[in-house]
Amino acid sequence: MLNVCILGATGSIGLNTLDVIQRHPSRYQVHSLTAFDKYQELFALCERFQPRYAVLVDDSAAEQLAQKIKLAGLPVEVLSGVNALEIVAAHKDVDVVMAAIVGAAGLQANLSAAREGKKVLLANKESLVMSGELFMKEVEQHGAVLLPIDSEHNAIYQCLPMGYRCGDTVKDIRRIMLTASGGPFRGYSSEQIAGVTVEQACKHPNWSMGQKISVDSASLMNKGLELIEACWLFNVKPEQIDVHVHPESIIHSMVEYQDGSVLAQMGNPDMRTPIAYGLAWPERIDSGVPSLDLFALGQLSFERPAHANFPCLGLAKSAFNLGGTACATLNAANEVAVDAFLKGNIPFNKIPDIISRVLGSAPVLPVASINDVTNADQLARLLANEEVLKISSSDHVRAV
Repeated sequence: MLNVCILGATGSIGLNTLDVIQRHPSRYQVHSLTAFDKYQELFALCERFQPRYAVLVDDSAAEQLAQKIKLAGLPVEVLSGVNALEIVAAHKDVDVVMAAIVGAAGLQANLSAAREGKKVLLANKESLVMSGELFMKEVEQHGAVLLPIDSEHNAIYQCLPMGYRCGDTVKDIRRIMLTASGGPFRGYSSEQIAGVTVEQACKHPNWSMGQKISVDSASLMNKGLELIEACWLFNVKPEQIDVHVHPESIIHSMVEYQDGSVLAQMGNPDMRTPIAYGLAWPERIDSGVPSLDLFALGQLSFERPAHANFPCLGLAKSAFNLGGTACATLNAANEVAVDAFLKGNIPFNKIPDIISRVLGSAPVLPVASINDVTNADQLARLLANEEVLKISSSDHVRAV
């Protein structure tokens, strides 16, 4: 019986993880569940799974949750605050940590899990984007097992030699073929992109995801962040990674070897597949995902990404090549810009403009500690908010 801590339990990855866990009650037990402020949703999960700990970052929401749990007589201890995330992620009884908090907010807890040598199922790509070298060193130094859960990175991992450990070098790799659905605006002109709405950006054609990652997918920044993550996970350079737009989202990524062989991992677009793979690794278990029907699908298609209309992919490559704090700056600027778009303060096509300006103005400093990362993150957020203010006070803001 393995004890599982789910960081970000009320999000799509967290809920899918719980779906897989409940299919295997003799293998997995929920030790702790966390969320930011959704106390009603977390209470429902506590009723169902009865974890030892429930964590809400927001103190007021945690009080509400504690009252409901007390009235219900549930044997669940409620913790609150950012530090509580680190406490449950590093708890001595936890075997597996599902790292599914969106954005920079999950970094410290994920690092805590790595430092305690946990099996870390990484669905939070921002941890590696912000602190790739530091994070990978912690994993290696403390003997943690790092398994990628993003469908693309999980696919790449499955195409690598048996026993591969993230961060190692595979000398026989020619290139990694990172697939992308193309998002909801594939084929749009620049004029069409300028006028898209929040509702359109959040309606992904293939995947059910939260708002932030849906917008990132629509701008191709998600693919840029994944490219950076892949560089750290698989010890490759950006020039060894080719992004292939694959609208059907059936081939999740491919690895080409020196002899010309290409290995691909395929499956229905359902996050329970990589989640089940991570939970059971090195074994495999039922995920609840139906079998792939290639006859019904009919065909698979591929396109080159339209860099002119989706500059975020190029910005991510540039940030990785700059090194140091540049990727932390990129991530922070993107989070601020996406949030501003979701609130209707800037149009969609201004997201890459803001990121580009912040990357051009923030200093690129070496990363010697996590403080260097957090300082760069904070500065980038200040600069990005200034850029948002400039745009939102202009006449160019479109009603959403």
